[in-house]
Amino acid sequence: MAVTGPPERGPSTTLGAGTIVSRAGSPTEATEADLRALESNILTTTVGRVVSWARKNSLWPAQFGLACCAIEMIATAQARFDIARFGSEAFRASPRQADLMIVSGRVSQKMAPVVKHIYEQMLEPKWVIAMGDCASCGGVFNNYALVQGVDKLIPVDVYVAGCPPRPEALLYGFLKLQELIAEPAHRRRR
Repeated sequence: MAVTGPPERGPSTTLGAGTIVSRAGSPTEATEADLRALESNILTTTVGRVVSWARKNSLWPAQFGLACCAIEMIATAQARFDIARFGSEAFRASPRQADLMIVSGRVSQKMAPVVKHIYEQMLEPKWVIAMGDCASCGGVFNNYALVQGVDKLIPVDVYVAGCPPRPEALLYGFLKLQELIAEPAHRRRR
C-alpha cells in the first residue's frame, strides 16, 4: 500500500487575506460587505472568561444553617425571592457538590470544628458568605461560647449585615459575590 500526501488542489491552494471559500469549495473574492458581515458574527473570548461566567452564574450553596438566619436563607429559595435566577436553587446536601458556603447564624465553639471540616470538604474554587451579624462578628453575643466572627475559622468573601438579614440582603450578597468571581484578579486568601 502506497502512502500519499495531501490531495492536490490546483492553482488556488494558497488563500490570501480577503478570500472566502464558498460552500461549493471554490475560493471567491470577498467584498467589503461580506467582511463586515463576517466580523459582526464572530465572537472572540478566552477560556478564562467563559469559565468565570459559568462559575458566577451557577453557584451551588451547601445545605447548611446554624440559627435564625437559616430561615431567611431558606426563604430566598421560595418563588417570591427566586434565588434560581442566580442558578443557585439547588442547595447541595453534600459539601463535595457545593462551591458556596453560606454561614447563616452564630457559630458556637462546639460547632466551629464542624464548620471548618465542611469547608475543607468543599472542592476548589469555593466561596463563603457570612450571613448575619452573628456569623460576621459574633453579634450581640460577646461571650466565650461563640466564635466572634467566622473569619477566625475560614476565609470569608462577602459579609451580609443584619439581624437577621432579609432575603433581599442575601440576594445582594450574591450579586457582590458574582462581581468578585468575575474579576480576573480575584485571588483566594489562604
